[in-house]
Amino acid sequence: MASDLPVSAFTEKGAEIGAEIGLSVKFAGSEKADAFGTHRSLEPAGSLPQPAQRVDNDFSRLFAGEMLLAVETLNVDAASFRQMEEAAVAAGEADASDAAAVGRAVAARVLATVKARGKQHNPVTGSGGMLLGRVIALAPGRDKLVGAAPVAVGDRVATLVSLSLTPLAIDSIGEVRATSAQLDVTGKAVLFASGAFARMPADMADRLALAVLDVAGAAPQVARLVKPGNTTLVLGAGGKSGILCAAEARRQAGPGAKVIGVESYAAYADDLRALGLCDEVIVADARDAVAVRTAVLAATGGHEADVAFSCVNVPDAEMATILCTRDRGVAYFFAMSTSFTKSALGAEGVGKDVDLMMGNGYAHGHADHTLQMMRDFPRVRALFERRYT
Repeated sequence: MASDLPVSAFTEKGAEIGAEIGLSVKFAGSEKADAFGTHRSLEPAGSLPQPAQRVDNDFSRLFAGEMLLAVETLNVDAASFRQMEEAAVAAGEADASDAAAVGRAVAARVLATVKARGKQHNPVTGSGGMLLGRVIALAPGRDKLVGAAPVAVGDRVATLVSLSLTPLAIDSIGEVRATSAQLDVTGKAVLFASGAFARMPADMADRLALAVLDVAGAAPQVARLVKPGNTTLVLGAGGKSGILCAAEARRQAGPGAKVIGVESYAAYADDLRALGLCDEVIVADARDAVAVRTAVLAATGGHEADVAFSCVNVPDAEMATILCTRDRGVAYFFAMSTSFTKSALGAEGVGKDVDLMMGNGYAHGHADHTLQMMRDFPRVRALFERRYT
């Protein structure tokens, strides 16, 4: 049973912030709380919140261990954002040549999804994104969690778990920035006891840090998989995650190894060449698997990649990644547009004995690792600042 415990009973500072946004909170107790958030799953009840069709986004009460956030910005998953843009144009909600209208249509779709599901969980792509917010309240019990990162009311943090599992309520949407897939909003969200987050760094702009943290899981996986001398292939190499993967591959494989980038957008390909991270940048559509393989083999002198990373934001790029990877090599799919079925059956169909790895957006220390890359690679940082801030 909920007890009458307002925000002020959590912390004095929480009361001040809560008053700013007109919020009063009660503590719902600990008997129903679960570190993974199953207590907020409504359909089906008791399920994990990511696959749930609908979650509870009533923030008038908090459960043990929860962190309540005043949301400032949503950083939507690139595949999800692109799908919403294309769907809005196809439905006649906006003309493709009118960027502002397309942005408004995307905003409307986000509002509709959150209203229906209690979270930003794209029903087509199944993906979400992450958010930037300010801590309003910490429910009792969070300080007793083993391994819980220290945090205080008033801290500005970026969540490192998907919006597809994060209870969210949006009051309004302001600016929509398609290049970075970011939407400025006013709203509230809850981070469960198990939810990872990062404090915003003091030495870089919020928009830059948010853009980088959105794909923070990519580069640490490259650091684990790429060995000195490896030939590395990055598809979608001109985007956020692709550039970070190329930079980490260059660092891990060494100057004598080959790093090949594939990018379909000519302007992004030019940016990638200017960074000097890749031995060759191929302009090609990753959905054309045979053409990509031919171009990659030409660039490597006939050698398939030891490790290939798919960072594209469109479906049907699985086979280009697989066809370009040597037997017993690794094909790593970081993109949320990846189909397990197409990957597994496709590899079987072409007789490729390749280790297929599905991207995990979480790795120990991944936020610090990726933020540090902005300091270690000043030219990458300058490009990201130009694009995403």
